[in-house]
Amino acid sequence: MGAICCRPQPIDFEGDVNLFHFVLLRCVGKGAFGKAFVRMVQHKQTRELYALKYINKSKCVKMKAVANIIQERRLLEEIDHPFVVNLRYAFQDDENCFFVLDLMLGGDLRFHLERLGSLPEATVQFFIAEIASALAYLHENRIMHRDLKPDNILLDARGHAHLTDFNIAVHFSERRPLTGVAGSMAYMAPEILAKRGYTYTIDWWSLGVCAYELLFGRRPFRGKTNTDLTYSISRDHLRFPEDADRKCGRAAILALKGFLERDPSRRLACKSGDGFEELRNHVWFSSIDWPALESKAVPPPFTPDSKKANFDASHELEELLLEDNPLKAKARKNRDVSTLSVEMQQMEEQFTPYDFTREQRRYCANNQQIVSSFTAATTSSGPVASRPVTPSANDQRLGGVATEEALAYGNCIYPPLEKDQYSEKPHP
Repeated sequence: MGAICCRPQPIDFEGDVNLFHFVLLRCVGKGAFGKAFVRMVQHKQTRELYALKYINKSKCVKMKAVANIIQERRLLEEIDHPFVVNLRYAFQDDENCFFVLDLMLGGDLRFHLERLGSLPEATVQFFIAEIASALAYLHENRIMHRDLKPDNILLDARGHAHLTDFNIAVHFSERRPLTGVAGSMAYMAPEILAKRGYTYTIDWWSLGVCAYELLFGRRPFRGKTNTDLTYSISRDHLRFPEDADRKCGRAAILALKGFLERDPSRRLACKSGDGFEELRNHVWFSSIDWPALESKAVPPPFTPDSKKANFDASHELEELLLEDNPLKAKARKNRDVSTLSVEMQQMEEQFTPYDFTREQRRYCANNQQIVSSFTAATTSSGPVASRPVTPSANDQRLGGVATEEALAYGNCIYPPLEKDQYSEKPHP
């Protein structure tokens, strides 16, 4: 009798999405706290390329980051914008939680900033305008990002900028400002450090820090210690390099001063009424055709080199050397969920599958749903924005840290995050 041929099991593309649906390609990034890796993947049926961010469940529990992962998963289901790294699929297996996101092949702005030292004014203006469009969309949907920095701005292959890493993003309400310290310290607004309550205005401050850093190759406020950095952000005068006039024009300086205004009510894009309209009419942005920009019809002034890897290639080697259990598709085991720890049960219940080809974006403001026993109803968030959606695009890298008493998430209150270190070591 001849040997029985061991043929691979057919893939059920009609069922829930899982790792068997994708071809695993190279590693292109590493996530926050070192708890996540990002790999390029290809969907076996559609042949579309994506970024696969995966997080080991046991590591999440150990690092007390379960609430963050669930928060990010739910929030990403709500949003879709041309300048956001959008969620396309979400699923889990016995070991990992998976996010399948738009693939950005152009690398992050931290990578390009470290390579080039600084960027030309026209390039910075273009990137800041695109990210400003993304922020306005988020704020219209009552979402603040809270960790805006060059590391979290990714370029697609053409050179368009996209906002990523919603690990500590959260819904906000002007009636109940947040007070928890969250984000990357060098980019935090003064009102966060003062713990006097804040809302979306903090994102515009962070955008100003990014713009300053991209133009001049250094941040406006610095300190060797967290105490020094806190003092600098809270008290130091905004100063510009001696060669600032050779790096940019007066209009850019005025925009930076507007973004880095310590009084949130006077900050650029934060004044009562339509703050984004104020930004669009600012002299630095007045020449931009905003409808053309948001449809990606404006050619980017900077195009990433397609012949080079626009990311730190050491991530791939690090994944191979440090991962105890290399990633591969595995069938789920039949097990009694009630025997798992509370945190593991929480992930099983709340990190639900998502497939953008089958499901419409769900906005918490319009859904009075009780997600599970871990949630409770609360106040309504703001209106849903009507901005253009984006087709599947092209990268991913991550970072950020957080503490918060409770995450206000539209109509739901999620469990409090564990206290965690909130600051990064300042870049030199």
